[in-house]
Amino acid sequence: MKLKRKILLLFGVGMIIIGLSACGTNKTDIKNTDNKTFATNAKDVISTMDSSLNSTIIGSQQLKNTMEGLYRFNGNKVIPGVAKEIAKPTNNGKKYIFNLRKSKWSNGDPVTASDFVYAWRRIVNPKTGSSFSYAYSGIKNADKISSGKMNPDKLGVKALDDYTLEVNLEHPISYFNELIVSSRFLPLNKKAVKKAGDQYGTNSENVVYNGPFKLINWKVGDTSWKEVKNNNYWNEKQVKLNTLKYNVVKDPNTGINLYNTHKIDRYSDLSGDTALQLKNKKDFVTDPSQAMYYLQLNQKDNPLFKNEKIRQAISHSINRNQLANNILGNTVKAASSVVPSQTIFNKKTNKDFKQEKSSVNDLKYTKYNPKLAKKLWKEGLKETNIKNPSISLVTDDQDSSKKISEYLQSVLTSNLDGLKVNVSNVPFKNRLQKGNSGDFDLILWGWIPDYPDPSTTLDLFTTNNSMNTGKWSNKEYDKLQKLSSITDANNYQKRWNDLLKQQHILTKEQGVVPLYQNKIAALMRSDVKNYRPSPDGLFDMVDVYKK
Repeated sequence: MKLKRKILLLFGVGMIIIGLSACGTNKTDIKNTDNKTFATNAKDVISTMDSSLNSTIIGSQQLKNTMEGLYRFNGNKVIPGVAKEIAKPTNNGKKYIFNLRKSKWSNGDPVTASDFVYAWRRIVNPKTGSSFSYAYSGIKNADKISSGKMNPDKLGVKALDDYTLEVNLEHPISYFNELIVSSRFLPLNKKAVKKAGDQYGTNSENVVYNGPFKLINWKVGDTSWKEVKNNNYWNEKQVKLNTLKYNVVKDPNTGINLYNTHKIDRYSDLSGDTALQLKNKKDFVTDPSQAMYYLQLNQKDNPLFKNEKIRQAISHSINRNQLANNILGNTVKAASSVVPSQTIFNKKTNKDFKQEKSSVNDLKYTKYNPKLAKKLWKEGLKETNIKNPSISLVTDDQDSSKKISEYLQSVLTSNLDGLKVNVSNVPFKNRLQKGNSGDFDLILWGWIPDYPDPSTTLDLFTTNNSMNTGKWSNKEYDKLQKLSSITDANNYQKRWNDLLKQQHILTKEQGVVPLYQNKIAALMRSDVKNYRPSPDGLFDMVDVYKK
Protein backbone atom coordinates (compact mmCIF):
# COMPACT_ATOMS: atom_id res chain seq x y z
CA MET A 1 0.00 0.00 0.00
CA LYS A 2 1.09 3.55 -0.22
CA LEU A 3 1.69 6.41 2.03
CA LYS A 4 -1.19 8.70 1.58
CA ARG A 5 -3.08 11.23 3.33
CA LYS A 6 -6.58 11.92 3.35
CA ILE A 7 -7.31 14.43 3.60
CA LEU A 8 -9.57 15.74 4.55
CA LEU A 9 -13.15 14.98 4.52
CA LEU A 10 -14.78 17.56 2.55
CA PHE A 11 -18.00 19.25 3.09
CA GLY A 12 -16.83 21.28 5.60
CA VAL A 13 -14.33 21.28 2.86
CA GLY A 14 -14.63 23.54 -0.03
CA MET A 15 -17.97 23.14 1.55
CA ILE A 16 -20.46 25.47 0.23
CA ILE A 17 -22.10 28.39 1.95
CA ILE A 18 -22.41 28.55 5.65
CA GLY A 19 -23.73 30.92 8.10
CA LEU A 20 -23.80 32.87 11.20
CA SER A 21 -27.27 33.60 12.26
CA ALA A 22 -25.95 33.74 15.74
CA CYS A 23 -22.30 34.05 16.61
CA GLY A 24 -20.94 32.83 19.90
CA THR A 25 -18.01 34.59 21.39
CA ASN A 26 -16.28 37.59 19.82
CA LYS A 27 -19.21 38.74 17.68
CA THR A 28 -18.36 40.87 14.69
CA ASP A 29 -20.17 44.00 15.78
CA ILE A 30 -17.84 46.77 14.62
CA LYS A 31 -16.26 47.67 11.31
CA ASN A 32 -12.97 45.97 10.63
CA THR A 33 -10.75 48.90 9.66
CA ASP A 34 -7.54 47.54 11.18
CA ASN A 35 -5.07 46.77 8.39
CA LYS A 36 -3.38 44.21 10.64
CA THR A 37 -6.59 42.20 11.14
CA PHE A 38 -8.16 39.89 8.57
CA ALA A 39 -11.78 38.88 9.19
CA THR A 40 -13.69 36.26 7.21
CA ASN A 41 -16.43 33.67 7.47
CA ALA A 42 -15.90 30.03 8.39
CA LYS A 43 -18.00 27.24 7.01
CA ASP A 44 -18.76 25.63 10.36
CA VAL A 45 -17.42 25.26 13.87
CA ILE A 46 -14.04 23.71 14.65
CA SER A 47 -14.67 20.14 15.79
CA THR A 48 -11.17 19.62 17.22
CA MET A 49 -7.68 21.10 17.22
CA ASP A 50 -6.14 17.67 17.73
CA SER A 51 -4.24 17.03 14.49
CA SER A 52 -4.52 13.27 15.02
CA LEU A 53 -8.32 13.41 15.09
CA ASN A 54 -9.24 16.33 12.83
CA SER A 55 -11.25 15.26 9.78
CA THR A 56 -12.49 18.54 8.30
CA ILE A 57 -11.13 21.26 6.07
CA ILE A 58 -12.24 23.77 8.70
CA GLY A 59 -10.00 22.21 11.30
CA SER A 60 -7.21 21.77 8.77
CA GLN A 61 -7.25 25.49 7.96
CA GLN A 62 -6.96 26.41 11.62
CA LEU A 63 -4.16 23.88 12.08
CA LYS A 64 -2.37 25.40 9.08
CA ASN A 65 -2.75 28.83 10.69
CA THR A 66 -1.42 27.75 14.05
CA MET A 67 0.94 24.82 13.44
CA GLU A 68 4.03 24.06 11.38
CA GLY A 69 5.19 20.70 9.99
CA LEU A 70 8.40 19.78 8.26
CA TYR A 71 7.24 21.56 5.11
CA ARG A 72 4.43 23.87 4.08
CA PHE A 73 2.92 25.04 0.80
CA ASN A 74 3.65 28.52 -0.47
CA GLY A 75 1.33 28.79 -3.43
CA ASN A 76 1.92 25.55 -5.34
CA LYS A 77 5.47 25.16 -4.11
CA VAL A 78 6.65 23.02 -1.19
CA ILE A 79 9.00 25.02 1.03
CA PRO A 80 10.81 24.22 4.29
CA GLY A 81 8.93 24.65 7.55
CA VAL A 82 10.47 23.24 10.71
CA ALA A 83 12.92 21.44 8.42
CA LYS A 84 15.83 23.65 7.37
CA GLU A 85 15.74 22.49 3.76
CA ILE A 86 14.01 20.03 1.43
CA ALA A 87 15.53 16.63 2.24
CA LYS A 88 17.06 14.46 -0.47
CA PRO A 89 16.09 10.78 -0.19
CA THR A 90 18.74 8.06 0.04
CA ASN A 91 18.64 4.24 0.12
CA ASN A 92 16.94 4.12 -3.29
CA GLY A 93 14.36 6.68 -2.24
CA LYS A 94 13.39 4.96 1.01
CA LYS A 95 15.23 7.05 3.62
CA TYR A 96 14.86 10.74 4.50
CA ILE A 97 16.98 12.67 6.98
CA PHE A 98 15.42 15.97 8.08
CA ASN A 99 17.62 18.59 9.72
CA LEU A 100 15.37 20.73 11.90
CA ARG A 101 15.79 24.41 12.65
CA LYS A 102 15.72 25.55 16.27
CA SER A 103 12.21 26.77 16.96
CA LYS A 104 9.78 27.01 19.87
CA TRP A 105 6.28 26.07 20.88
CA SER A 106 4.05 28.91 22.07
CA ASN A 107 4.75 27.85 25.68
CA GLY A 108 8.49 28.28 25.14
CA ASP A 109 9.40 24.59 24.82
CA PRO A 110 11.78 23.73 21.97
CA VAL A 111 10.27 21.95 18.94
CA THR A 112 12.35 18.80 18.54
CA ALA A 113 12.54 15.67 16.40
CA SER A 114 10.94 13.77 19.29
CA ASP A 115 7.78 15.89 18.86
CA PHE A 116 7.40 14.47 15.36
CA VAL A 117 8.15 10.93 16.49
CA TYR A 118 5.54 11.19 19.26
CA ALA A 119 2.86 12.65 16.98
CA TRP A 120 3.43 10.19 14.14
CA ARG A 121 3.40 7.18 16.44
CA ARG A 122 0.27 8.48 18.11
CA ILE A 123 -1.75 8.75 14.91
CA VAL A 124 -0.96 5.19 13.75
CA ASN A 125 -1.69 3.75 17.20
CA PRO A 126 -5.15 2.09 17.01
CA LYS A 127 -5.85 3.25 20.58
CA THR A 128 -5.88 6.88 19.36
CA GLY A 129 -8.88 6.19 17.15
CA SER A 130 -7.71 8.29 14.22
CA SER A 131 -9.61 7.84 10.96
CA PHE A 132 -6.45 8.70 9.05
CA SER A 133 -3.81 6.26 10.22
CA TYR A 134 -3.91 4.88 6.68
CA ALA A 135 -2.23 8.12 5.60
CA TYR A 136 0.99 6.60 6.92
CA SER A 137 0.79 3.52 4.75
CA GLY A 138 4.20 3.30 3.09
CA ILE A 139 6.17 4.36 6.15
CA LYS A 140 7.95 1.33 7.53
CA ASN A 141 5.65 -0.89 9.65
CA ALA A 142 2.75 1.62 9.58
CA ASP A 143 0.22 -0.88 8.21
CA LYS A 144 1.09 -3.51 10.80
CA ILE A 145 0.89 -0.97 13.60
CA SER A 146 -2.46 0.50 12.53
CA SER A 147 -3.92 -3.00 12.28
CA GLY A 148 -2.79 -3.78 15.83
CA LYS A 149 -0.14 -6.30 14.84
CA MET A 150 2.91 -4.31 15.95
CA ASN A 151 3.89 -1.82 18.63
CA PRO A 152 3.82 1.88 17.55
CA ASP A 153 7.45 2.17 18.66
CA LYS A 154 8.36 0.16 15.55
CA LEU A 155 7.18 2.88 13.17
CA GLY A 156 9.92 3.85 10.71
CA VAL A 157 10.62 7.22 12.29
CA LYS A 158 13.19 8.12 14.93
CA ALA A 159 14.97 11.10 16.47
CA LEU A 160 18.71 10.80 15.86
CA ASP A 161 19.13 13.80 18.15
CA ASP A 162 17.01 16.83 19.13
CA TYR A 163 17.19 18.34 15.68
CA THR A 164 17.63 15.37 13.33
CA LEU A 165 14.68 13.24 12.23
CA GLU A 166 15.02 10.02 10.25
CA VAL A 167 12.11 8.53 8.27
CA ASN A 168 12.25 5.13 6.58
CA LEU A 169 9.77 4.08 3.91
CA GLU A 170 8.86 0.61 2.68
CA HIS A 171 9.06 1.80 -0.92
CA PRO A 172 9.78 5.11 -2.68
CA ILE A 173 6.91 7.59 -2.81
CA SER A 174 7.21 10.14 -5.59
CA TYR A 175 4.89 12.65 -3.88
CA PHE A 176 6.29 12.23 -0.36
CA ASN A 177 7.30 15.89 -0.05
CA GLU A 178 3.78 17.07 -0.88
CA LEU A 179 2.23 14.40 1.33
CA ILE A 180 3.91 15.41 4.57
CA VAL A 181 2.64 18.98 4.25
CA SER A 182 -0.66 17.50 5.50
CA SER A 183 -1.88 18.24 9.01
CA ARG A 184 -1.63 14.47 9.63
CA PHE A 185 2.15 14.93 9.83
CA LEU A 186 2.37 17.83 12.27
CA PRO A 187 4.39 17.56 15.48
CA LEU A 188 2.73 17.46 18.90
CA ASN A 189 3.92 18.70 22.26
CA LYS A 190 3.79 15.50 24.32
CA LYS A 191 3.63 17.37 27.63
CA ALA A 192 0.52 19.30 26.53
CA VAL A 193 -1.23 16.22 25.12
CA LYS A 194 -0.58 14.15 28.24
CA LYS A 195 -1.71 16.93 30.54
CA ALA A 196 -5.03 17.43 28.70
CA GLY A 197 -5.72 13.75 28.11
CA ASP A 198 -9.00 13.14 26.25
CA GLN A 199 -9.70 16.87 26.36
CA TYR A 200 -6.70 17.77 24.21
CA GLY A 201 -7.77 19.91 21.27
CA THR A 202 -11.17 20.82 22.73
CA ASN A 203 -10.17 24.33 23.83
CA SER A 204 -7.42 26.80 23.03
CA GLU A 205 -5.91 26.64 26.49
CA ASN A 206 -4.85 22.99 26.34
CA VAL A 207 -3.15 23.27 22.93
CA VAL A 208 0.30 24.71 22.29
CA TYR A 209 1.25 26.03 18.86
CA ASN A 210 4.38 26.29 16.74
CA GLY A 211 2.86 28.03 13.71
CA PRO A 212 2.37 31.66 12.65
CA PHE A 213 -0.71 32.25 14.83
CA LYS A 214 -2.19 30.90 18.03
CA LEU A 215 -5.86 30.35 18.85
CA ILE A 216 -7.16 32.15 21.94
CA ASN A 217 -10.32 32.04 24.08
CA TRP A 218 -11.87 29.22 22.05
CA LYS A 219 -13.68 26.00 22.91
CA VAL A 220 -15.47 23.39 20.81
CA GLY A 221 -18.89 24.69 19.75
CA ASP A 222 -17.93 28.37 19.51
CA THR A 223 -19.29 29.98 16.36
CA SER A 224 -16.58 32.62 16.25
CA TRP A 225 -12.92 32.60 17.20
CA LYS A 226 -9.75 34.65 17.00
CA GLU A 227 -6.12 33.82 16.30
CA VAL A 228 -3.27 36.17 17.17
CA LYS A 229 0.29 36.33 15.93
CA ASN A 230 2.57 33.80 17.60
CA ASN A 231 5.76 35.65 18.55
CA ASN A 232 7.51 32.31 19.15
CA TYR A 233 7.05 31.28 15.52
CA TRP A 234 10.48 30.85 13.91
CA ASN A 235 9.47 32.97 10.89
CA GLU A 236 7.36 35.52 12.74
CA LYS A 237 9.02 38.45 10.97
CA GLN A 238 7.48 37.21 7.72
CA VAL A 239 3.95 37.25 9.19
CA LYS A 240 2.24 40.50 8.19
CA LEU A 241 -1.06 40.24 10.09
CA ASN A 242 -1.53 40.44 13.85
CA THR A 243 -5.01 38.92 14.08
CA LEU A 244 -7.31 36.52 12.21
CA LYS A 245 -11.05 36.52 12.97
CA TYR A 246 -13.52 33.84 11.89
CA ASN A 247 -17.29 33.79 12.16
CA VAL A 248 -19.48 30.85 11.19
CA VAL A 249 -22.04 32.01 8.61
CA LYS A 250 -24.77 29.69 7.36
CA ASP A 251 -27.10 32.22 5.76
CA PRO A 252 -25.76 34.02 2.66
CA ASN A 253 -27.78 37.15 3.39
CA THR A 254 -26.10 37.39 6.78
CA GLY A 255 -22.69 36.91 5.21
CA ILE A 256 -23.26 39.52 2.53
CA ASN A 257 -24.54 41.97 5.13
CA LEU A 258 -21.43 41.45 7.25
CA TYR A 259 -19.31 42.08 4.18
CA ASN A 260 -21.25 45.14 3.01
CA THR A 261 -21.02 46.72 6.46
CA HIS A 262 -17.24 46.14 6.50
CA LYS A 263 -17.31 43.74 9.43
CA ILE A 264 -15.51 41.06 7.44
CA ASP A 265 -12.92 41.38 4.66
CA ARG A 266 -13.97 38.29 2.73
CA TYR A 267 -17.16 36.30 2.41
CA SER A 268 -17.19 32.89 0.72
CA ASP A 269 -18.51 30.70 -0.73
CA LEU A 270 -21.12 32.22 -2.97
CA SER A 271 -23.36 30.07 -5.12
CA GLY A 272 -26.68 29.88 -6.96
CA ASP A 273 -28.73 32.99 -7.54
CA THR A 274 -26.61 34.92 -5.06
CA ALA A 275 -23.45 34.34 -7.09
CA LEU A 276 -25.19 35.22 -10.34
CA GLN A 277 -26.42 38.50 -8.88
CA LEU A 278 -22.99 39.46 -7.56
CA LYS A 279 -20.66 38.18 -10.29
CA ASN A 280 -20.29 41.60 -11.93
CA LYS A 281 -19.20 43.34 -8.73
CA LYS A 282 -15.57 44.46 -8.84
CA ASP A 283 -14.81 42.63 -5.58
CA PHE A 284 -16.34 39.33 -6.75
CA VAL A 285 -13.49 36.80 -7.05
CA THR A 286 -13.17 33.12 -7.83
CA ASP A 287 -10.32 30.93 -6.67
CA PRO A 288 -9.52 27.56 -8.24
CA SER A 289 -10.33 24.53 -6.13
CA GLN A 290 -9.61 20.83 -6.41
CA ALA A 291 -12.54 20.04 -4.13
CA MET A 292 -14.66 17.25 -5.59
CA TYR A 293 -18.25 16.50 -4.57
CA TYR A 294 -20.03 13.24 -5.12
CA LEU A 295 -22.76 10.97 -3.79
CA GLN A 296 -21.83 7.99 -1.67
CA LEU A 297 -24.36 5.18 -1.90
CA ASN A 298 -24.74 2.82 1.04
CA GLN A 299 -23.99 -0.46 -0.68
CA LYS A 300 -23.57 -2.39 2.54
CA ASP A 301 -27.00 -1.83 4.09
CA ASN A 302 -29.21 -0.92 1.14
CA PRO A 303 -29.70 -3.80 -1.34
CA LEU A 304 -30.90 -1.29 -3.93
CA PHE A 305 -27.42 0.18 -4.32
CA LYS A 306 -25.67 -3.16 -4.56
CA ASN A 307 -27.05 -3.30 -8.08
CA GLU A 308 -24.78 -1.66 -10.66
CA LYS A 309 -27.66 -0.73 -12.99
CA ILE A 310 -29.41 1.12 -10.17
CA ARG A 311 -26.27 3.14 -9.47
CA GLN A 312 -25.86 3.90 -13.17
CA ALA A 313 -29.52 4.92 -13.41
CA ILE A 314 -29.03 7.46 -10.63
CA SER A 315 -26.00 8.89 -12.44
CA HIS A 316 -27.78 9.21 -15.79
CA SER A 317 -30.72 10.96 -14.07
CA ILE A 318 -28.60 13.95 -13.08
CA ASN A 319 -27.96 16.85 -15.43
CA ARG A 320 -24.64 18.01 -14.00
CA ASN A 321 -24.39 21.06 -16.23
CA GLN A 322 -27.81 22.21 -15.05
CA LEU A 323 -26.75 21.63 -11.43
CA ALA A 324 -23.51 23.56 -11.95
CA ASN A 325 -24.84 26.47 -14.00
CA ASN A 326 -28.41 26.98 -12.85
CA ILE A 327 -28.59 25.64 -9.32
CA LEU A 328 -25.12 26.63 -8.11
CA GLY A 329 -24.73 29.74 -10.25
CA ASN A 330 -21.72 28.65 -12.30
CA THR A 331 -19.54 28.55 -9.18
CA VAL A 332 -18.72 24.89 -9.82
CA LYS A 333 -18.07 22.80 -12.92
CA ALA A 334 -19.68 19.51 -13.82
CA ALA A 335 -17.56 16.46 -13.01
CA SER A 336 -17.37 13.19 -14.93
CA SER A 337 -15.22 11.44 -12.31
CA VAL A 338 -13.89 12.03 -8.81
CA VAL A 339 -10.38 13.03 -9.94
CA PRO A 340 -10.19 16.83 -10.40
CA SER A 341 -9.13 18.50 -13.63
CA GLN A 342 -6.32 21.00 -14.20
CA THR A 343 -4.39 19.86 -11.16
CA ILE A 344 -2.84 16.44 -11.82
CA PHE A 345 -0.48 16.15 -14.78
CA ASN A 346 1.66 13.37 -16.20
CA LYS A 347 5.26 14.19 -15.26
CA LYS A 348 6.51 12.68 -18.54
CA THR A 349 3.99 14.15 -21.00
CA ASN A 350 2.52 17.04 -18.95
CA LYS A 351 -0.95 15.80 -19.92
CA ASP A 352 -3.88 16.41 -17.59
CA PHE A 353 -5.10 13.12 -16.08
CA LYS A 354 -8.66 14.13 -16.89
CA GLN A 355 -7.78 14.79 -20.54
CA GLU A 356 -6.33 11.34 -21.19
CA LYS A 357 -8.27 9.42 -23.84
CA SER A 358 -9.69 6.90 -21.38
CA SER A 359 -10.81 9.70 -19.05
CA VAL A 360 -12.60 11.47 -21.89
CA ASN A 361 -14.27 8.20 -22.89
CA ASP A 362 -15.56 7.78 -19.35
CA LEU A 363 -17.75 10.85 -19.84
CA LYS A 364 -20.46 8.56 -21.18
CA TYR A 365 -21.07 7.10 -17.71
CA THR A 366 -22.09 10.46 -16.27
CA LYS A 367 -23.91 11.85 -19.28
CA TYR A 368 -27.44 13.05 -18.63
CA ASN A 369 -29.63 10.46 -20.31
CA PRO A 370 -33.08 10.08 -18.71
CA LYS A 371 -34.18 7.50 -21.28
CA LEU A 372 -31.25 5.23 -20.44
CA ALA A 373 -31.77 5.95 -16.73
CA LYS A 374 -35.36 4.70 -16.91
CA LYS A 375 -34.27 1.55 -18.75
CA LEU A 376 -31.48 0.74 -16.27
CA TRP A 377 -33.74 1.55 -13.33
CA LYS A 378 -36.46 -0.82 -14.55
CA GLU A 379 -33.94 -3.60 -15.14
CA GLY A 380 -32.26 -3.01 -11.80
CA LEU A 381 -35.53 -3.14 -9.87
CA LYS A 382 -36.41 -6.41 -11.58
CA GLU A 383 -33.03 -7.90 -10.65
CA THR A 384 -33.27 -6.81 -7.01
CA ASN A 385 -36.99 -7.58 -6.74
CA ILE A 386 -37.49 -4.40 -4.71
CA LYS A 387 -40.98 -2.91 -4.63
CA ASN A 388 -41.85 0.69 -3.75
CA PRO A 389 -38.24 1.87 -3.39
CA SER A 390 -37.66 4.66 -0.87
CA ILE A 391 -34.31 6.22 0.05
CA SER A 392 -32.93 8.93 2.28
CA LEU A 393 -30.62 11.67 0.98
CA VAL A 394 -28.41 13.35 3.59
CA THR A 395 -26.72 16.72 3.05
CA ASP A 396 -25.51 19.61 5.20
CA ASP A 397 -27.91 22.32 6.32
CA GLN A 398 -26.21 25.15 4.42
CA ASP A 399 -28.12 27.13 1.84
CA SER A 400 -26.36 25.66 -1.19
CA SER A 401 -26.57 22.12 0.18
CA LYS A 402 -30.31 22.50 0.56
CA LYS A 403 -30.57 23.63 -3.05
CA ILE A 404 -28.55 20.61 -4.19
CA SER A 405 -30.74 18.21 -2.22
CA GLU A 406 -33.92 19.78 -3.61
CA TYR A 407 -32.57 19.45 -7.15
CA LEU A 408 -31.50 15.84 -6.67
CA GLN A 409 -34.81 14.93 -5.08
CA SER A 410 -36.62 16.43 -8.06
CA VAL A 411 -34.61 14.79 -10.86
CA LEU A 412 -34.39 11.38 -9.21
CA THR A 413 -38.10 11.12 -8.52
CA SER A 414 -38.93 12.48 -11.99
CA ASN A 415 -36.67 10.11 -13.92
CA LEU A 416 -36.84 6.97 -11.79
CA ASP A 417 -40.41 5.69 -11.71
CA GLY A 418 -41.78 4.95 -8.26
CA LEU A 419 -38.76 6.19 -6.32
CA LYS A 420 -39.40 8.15 -3.15
CA VAL A 421 -36.56 10.37 -1.88
CA ASN A 422 -36.63 11.71 1.68
CA VAL A 423 -34.25 14.62 2.23
CA SER A 424 -32.44 15.21 5.50
CA ASN A 425 -30.50 18.50 5.83
CA VAL A 426 -28.45 18.28 9.01
CA PRO A 427 -25.62 20.28 10.64
CA PHE A 428 -22.17 19.52 9.30
CA LYS A 429 -21.10 17.59 12.40
CA ASN A 430 -24.16 15.38 12.20
CA ARG A 431 -23.61 14.74 8.51
CA LEU A 432 -20.09 13.54 9.25
CA GLN A 433 -21.41 11.27 11.99
CA LYS A 434 -24.07 9.83 9.71
CA GLY A 435 -21.57 9.27 6.94
CA ASN A 436 -18.96 7.62 9.12
CA SER A 437 -21.51 5.38 10.86
CA GLY A 438 -23.29 4.39 7.62
CA ASP A 439 -26.56 6.01 8.71
CA PHE A 440 -27.67 7.00 5.20
CA ASP A 441 -28.80 5.70 1.83
CA LEU A 442 -27.39 8.53 -0.27
CA ILE A 443 -25.09 11.17 1.19
CA LEU A 444 -23.44 14.23 -0.34
CA TRP A 445 -19.71 13.91 0.28
CA GLY A 446 -16.61 15.79 -0.72
CA TRP A 447 -12.85 15.55 -0.88
CA ILE A 448 -9.89 17.81 -1.54
CA PRO A 449 -6.78 16.05 -2.88
CA ASP A 450 -3.82 16.34 -0.57
CA TYR A 451 -1.11 16.10 -3.19
CA PRO A 452 -0.97 16.26 -7.01
CA ASP A 453 -1.39 12.56 -7.80
CA PRO A 454 -4.54 10.60 -8.78
CA SER A 455 -3.98 8.19 -5.90
CA THR A 456 -4.95 10.75 -3.26
CA THR A 457 -8.52 10.44 -4.52
CA LEU A 458 -8.68 6.98 -6.08
CA ASP A 459 -7.31 5.25 -2.98
CA LEU A 460 -10.36 6.41 -1.03
CA PHE A 461 -12.53 3.81 -2.70
CA THR A 462 -10.52 0.69 -2.04
CA THR A 463 -12.47 -1.90 -0.10
CA ASN A 464 -11.18 -1.23 3.40
CA ASN A 465 -10.45 2.49 3.23
CA SER A 466 -12.16 4.32 6.08
CA MET A 467 -13.24 7.10 3.70
CA ASN A 468 -15.17 4.59 1.57
CA THR A 469 -18.32 5.14 3.62
CA GLY A 470 -20.57 3.70 0.88
CA LYS A 471 -18.62 0.41 1.01
CA TRP A 472 -18.32 -0.07 -2.75
CA SER A 473 -15.89 -2.89 -3.47
CA ASN A 474 -14.13 -4.21 -6.56
CA LYS A 475 -11.30 -6.76 -6.46
CA GLU A 476 -9.69 -5.59 -9.69
CA TYR A 477 -9.77 -1.99 -8.46
CA ASP A 478 -8.05 -3.02 -5.21
CA LYS A 479 -5.44 -4.99 -7.15
CA LEU A 480 -4.64 -1.99 -9.35
CA GLN A 481 -4.34 0.23 -6.30
CA LYS A 482 -1.82 -2.12 -4.76
CA LEU A 483 0.17 -2.31 -8.00
CA SER A 484 0.23 1.47 -8.40
CA SER A 485 1.47 1.91 -4.84
CA ILE A 486 4.56 -0.27 -5.28
CA THR A 487 5.41 0.26 -8.96
CA ASP A 488 9.04 1.21 -9.43
CA ALA A 489 9.68 4.88 -10.26
CA ASN A 490 11.27 3.78 -13.54
CA ASN A 491 7.88 2.42 -14.65
CA TYR A 492 6.11 5.76 -14.31
CA GLN A 493 3.87 5.33 -17.37
CA LYS A 494 2.76 1.85 -16.28
CA ARG A 495 1.69 3.26 -12.93
CA TRP A 496 -0.13 6.13 -14.66
CA ASN A 497 -1.98 3.65 -16.88
CA ASP A 498 -2.97 1.55 -13.86
CA LEU A 499 -4.43 4.64 -12.23
CA LEU A 500 -6.43 5.37 -15.39
CA LYS A 501 -7.78 1.81 -15.28
CA GLN A 502 -8.78 2.34 -11.66
CA GLN A 503 -10.70 5.47 -12.55
CA HIS A 504 -12.43 3.65 -15.40
CA ILE A 505 -13.67 0.84 -13.14
CA LEU A 506 -14.95 3.28 -10.49
CA THR A 507 -16.66 5.48 -13.08
CA LYS A 508 -18.19 2.63 -15.09
CA GLU A 509 -19.65 0.99 -12.00
CA GLN A 510 -20.55 4.33 -10.41
CA GLY A 511 -19.06 3.15 -7.13
CA VAL A 512 -19.70 6.75 -6.16
CA VAL A 513 -21.66 9.22 -8.29
CA PRO A 514 -19.51 12.27 -9.18
CA LEU A 515 -21.33 15.61 -9.29
CA TYR A 516 -19.05 18.64 -9.56
CA GLN A 517 -15.67 20.23 -8.94
CA ASN A 518 -15.86 23.27 -6.75
CA LYS A 519 -14.70 26.80 -7.39
CA ILE A 520 -14.41 29.20 -4.49
CA ALA A 521 -16.57 32.23 -5.26
CA ALA A 522 -16.28 35.10 -2.82
CA LEU A 523 -16.50 38.79 -2.13
CA MET A 524 -13.13 40.15 -1.03
CA ARG A 525 -11.66 43.58 -0.37
CA SER A 526 -9.17 44.73 -2.97
CA ASP A 527 -6.71 45.66 -0.22
CA VAL A 528 -6.27 41.99 0.79
CA LYS A 529 -3.13 40.63 -0.87
CA ASN A 530 -1.58 37.16 -1.29
CA TYR A 531 -4.72 35.30 -0.21
CA ARG A 532 -4.47 32.26 -2.48
CA PRO A 533 -5.21 28.54 -2.18
CA SER A 534 -2.54 25.85 -2.08
CA PRO A 535 -2.83 22.39 -3.70
CA ASP A 536 -4.33 21.10 -0.45
CA GLY A 537 -7.22 23.57 -0.73
CA LEU A 538 -6.00 25.62 2.25
CA PHE A 539 -4.80 29.21 2.46
CA ASP A 540 -1.32 30.05 3.75
CA MET A 541 -1.79 33.08 5.99
CA VAL A 542 1.93 33.78 6.49
CA ASP A 543 2.21 36.08 3.46
CA VAL A 544 -1.29 37.57 3.53
CA TYR A 545 -1.46 41.30 4.21
CA LYS A 546 -3.76 44.29 3.79
CA LYS A 547 -2.49 47.22 1.78
